[in-house]
Amino acid sequence: MQISDIDKQLEIIKRGAVEIVSEEELRNKLKESIAKKRPLKVKAGFDPTAPDLHLGHTVLLRKLRQFQDLGHKVFFLVGDFTARIGDPTGRSEIRKQLSQQEVMRNAITYKKQVSKILDMDKVKVVFNNDWFGKMSVVEILKLTTHATVAQMLARADFKKRLELKQDISLLEFMYPLLQGYDSVVLEADVELGGTDQIFNLLIGRDIQKDFGQTPQVVITMPLLEGTDGVQKMSKSYGNYIGIDEPARDMFGKIMSISDELMLKYYTLLTDEDLESIKKMHPKEAKLKLAEIITIQYHNQSQALKERQEFERVFSHKQIPQDIAIHKLSTKESVMEIILKNNLANTKNEVRRLIKQGAVTFNGARLDSEEVVIDTGGILKVGKRRFLKLER
Repeated sequence: MQISDIDKQLEIIKRGAVEIVSEEELRNKLKESIAKKRPLKVKAGFDPTAPDLHLGHTVLLRKLRQFQDLGHKVFFLVGDFTARIGDPTGRSEIRKQLSQQEVMRNAITYKKQVSKILDMDKVKVVFNNDWFGKMSVVEILKLTTHATVAQMLARADFKKRLELKQDISLLEFMYPLLQGYDSVVLEADVELGGTDQIFNLLIGRDIQKDFGQTPQVVITMPLLEGTDGVQKMSKSYGNYIGIDEPARDMFGKIMSISDELMLKYYTLLTDEDLESIKKMHPKEAKLKLAEIITIQYHNQSQALKERQEFERVFSHKQIPQDIAIHKLSTKESVMEIILKNNLANTKNEVRRLIKQGAVTFNGARLDSEEVVIDTGGILKVGKRRFLKLER
């Protein structure tokens, strides 16, 4: 049901947002929406360049859900056409081109995963190949008349690459124009994106004006740092928390974030009252955060189970109850055991963990990946990974 109080709607919409272009325009659109009983058309685009969504993606998805709950019409735009070009945002090199088959495989998993956040009965899932795939070369080239080369080169990503004498393809110039044209097709009133998307989002406003439409309001949301607390959450950085991950991994990864980052996670990933969270002890606040998010993507019983197990293992220094078992063969090195049991992804990661003193056997630190273990005991890798070794 649509909330008729404009200030209340704005309060919900503005939570966590970095910038609104412009708030006055948004207020006017909300006022007209209420007066005419016409929900706003709210759009966010996702290029299915990888199969898995993580908590960083959910920042936009949760904001879409808030618009849904306020009674507005949400468009989840799958960029199955634009994904084959590749968004140049934040890139220092030209993206590898994906095939249509790769894109569609990823898109199918996207729809399943977003159902954990959006009310799929009230969302319109659209694919931009539905219109771009039907356009002639001439029609697509006509889009280039809506921007200038100087305008494109003023973009921070392109400007930096130009200064470093790195290649920029003409195809990459097309991406913002295509994203902007998506807004024309959908007649979007509002478009959401990360702070790194501001150039593309504003291009959408310009193109809508050229097509005689009222320009969309642009709302940018912050990029969510991953478990390292430094880089934005990304699978390529290995600092992500996937929304399809097992409950134990999800709970443990959330507990590994810094206290400084915790409030940002609360702001962007929950609806909790922030003032009450600030009054809590950091450890209790983080346990509550991990429980809330695990409930969102699993269920309450799993979240409670993982909280109890986490506290048992890490507060009381006990071994996990369902610890995996590895049967030792002759002359197995620490490196081989860790990789065979997926306690680390790469040899370099194993070496890094050993160098940091994060690999122990029966409580003693191991100082080399070549150490051979031939007796039973408990191997611990990092803070959360345990393995029982048996002869």
